[in-house]
This record gives sequence, structure tokens and C-alpha cells, in this order.
Amino acid sequence: MTSKVYLSTFARSKNKKDKHMKLSAFNFDLPEELIAKHPVQNRDESRLMVLNRKDRTIEHKKFKDIIDYFDEGDVMVMNNTKVFPARLYGNKEKTGARIEVFLLRELNKESLLWDVLVDPARKIRIGNKLFFTDDDSLVAEVIDNTTSRGRTIRFLFNGSYEEFKAKITELGETPIPPYIKGLRDVVPEDEERYQTIYAKIEGAVAAPTAGLHFSRELLKRFEIKGVEFPEITLHIGLGTFRNVEVEDLTKHKMDSEQCHIPQKTVDIVNNAKRNKKRVCAVGTTTMRTLESAVSTVGTLKTFDGWTNKFIFPPYDFSIADALITNFHTPKSTLLMMVSAFADYDFIKEAYKIAVEEKYRFYSYGDAMLII
Repeated sequence: MTSKVYLSTFARSKNKKDKHMKLSAFNFDLPEELIAKHPVQNRDESRLMVLNRKDRTIEHKKFKDIIDYFDEGDVMVMNNTKVFPARLYGNKEKTGARIEVFLLRELNKESLLWDVLVDPARKIRIGNKLFFTDDDSLVAEVIDNTTSRGRTIRFLFNGSYEEFKAKITELGETPIPPYIKGLRDVVPEDEERYQTIYAKIEGAVAAPTAGLHFSRELLKRFEIKGVEFPEITLHIGLGTFRNVEVEDLTKHKMDSEQCHIPQKTVDIVNNAKRNKKRVCAVGTTTMRTLESAVSTVGTLKTFDGWTNKFIFPPYDFSIADALITNFHTPKSTLLMMVSAFADYDFIKEAYKIAVEEKYRFYSYGDAMLII
């Protein structure tokens, strides 16, 4: 399906800034059957909606057609974070109660300290021990309460750090998104498919899902065409799934996430901008990382730290002039960022069409290219 839909300029609110800073402005009816529970068979065969901001047009394509929108010298910035098997199941000492432990963030490598979520939280208190193996080779002790569900734990393991990580990988489960976990069980294909083919640096508990659509064949075609693929790293946390609970978006606080932009990426991106080439952010995590490292003259700079940047309309973007993203759920911070980039009214109309055309939503769903 390659039809092109021309859209008129939508009516603007006189008080657009106030209107679009409210949570309720990002609500819409999403039929549950449109939330993708499984990936498509071939990564680059998902559907692609192409939004042209200048011409106000919408096209319906296949993801592999995306190559037609890029030329030699253009740049696609990718998030090379790698999802690790963050969901573990242990048994509480004495009672033997089964406890789910979701690894959020490593606090101290030497002491094996981690921030985690536990479920059911009401059963776990400071001082409790959790056993993950029958031979007690991996045990954890709860040493702090961080939130109502969160805890800080210290793993007790007799071996090297590399052996510890190998044990966690062996016992852990791929942390597919909570909404999928509520609808189906984790299956073996998730271990590969809930990971981009260019994932390198372990540290995320959720995948940068816009990148899931790229196949090795498609990347090779881009390479032959002369498109460059500089990388950034942002380790995605569970905050990406957290609900916004305030109507006034200026009062919402994003979870901090660790990110890194190397000098090589800075050079490639700034060179492309100087030469008036297209710079495309592959995913909202990439876009947020780029916008967290803007120099005073509007160019990209190196970065190594944490970002809690929250982007919602109105917002002026400095680095990327194109974005690849999935279709997001109502009231999500991801939808808010996309609306800031493509124009609130344009995205609202595009999502209406996406529902009518039965595009698949969220992590395993279809894709959108905004140019």
C-alpha cells in the first residue's frame, strides 16, 4: 500500500502552548487488539507510515522502503544499548514464597549492589534473603527500601564478577514490556527479537524499539547507498513505561537514564549538518540523548552522564531533522515527544488514521518515519 494522503493545515488553538502541555491532550481510544503481542516474521516487513512535515502528507509503506527517503551522506543515529535478562525469580528464606526480582540498575560493581523492583513487594523487608538456586550459589539480601515496590539488594556470590554476570544471564528472563507480560508468556524468540541487531553495550531493561525493524540486509543496503550510522548509548529503564500522573506536564519528572555520546558520533553528525544532509534519530531514546547534549551554538557535543530530559510540545529541536519511531500508547511521554517533533495536530490526525488502518502499536508494532 503506497497511497499518499494530503492533509490540510489543521486548526490551531489560540492558546496552543497551554493546550498541549496538558496530559488529557494526549489521550485517544486505542483498541486492545492493535497492541502488538508478537513481532512480525521478518524485521523489515513491518508497516511504515511516512509523515512529511513540510508537505503535510502521509504515505503507507513497508519498513524496508525507508531506504528510498535517504541519500548518500545522510546520517542515522542509533542507540546501541543492549537489553539484559533483568527478570529473576527467587524464593524467600523460611517461607519459600516465590518473589519476582526485576533488576533496574547496578549501583556498585564490587559490592554487587543493585536497585530492583520486587513483586509482591509487601512480602519483602530489609534483612530478608532471597535464594535463586537450589545449591544457594546465588543469594540476595535486602539492605534498603527505596520506594513502595523498590529495594536495594546485595548479591552474595562466591566467584568473579564475570561469573556472577554469567549466572544472572543463565537464570534471568528477557524483560519484555509489562503490558505484553500481562497478555502472554515470554517465549524463546523474545530473547533475539526484543533486541536490535546492532545492540552492543549491555545495560537496558527495555529495547530501543524503533531499531527493532532493521534487518542485516537493510543495513547493508543503506551502507552501499552511503548512509552513515553513528551510535549513542542510552540505557533504557522502566521509566519509559511509567504513567504520567499529573495533568500539568511541566510538573512531570522523568527517571534519569545513563547515556553516552562519543566524539566519533559528534563529528559525523555535525559534519552532516554542515553539509545540509539529513540527520535521523532512530527512536525517541536517541532523540532524547541528542537533545541532552546541544552546544550553545546548536551543534552536538560529547556527553557521558545521566539525562532526565522530558520533551513535550512546544519544543524546538536542535540536532535531528528526521525521526523513526513506533506507534505509542495514549498519554505516554513517547507520544508527547513525537507530537513535539511532528506537530501536535499532525500527529493527532496520523494516529487517527493509524487506528483506522489497523497499524500495530507499541514495542513489537509498526513504525513511523517523520521527515
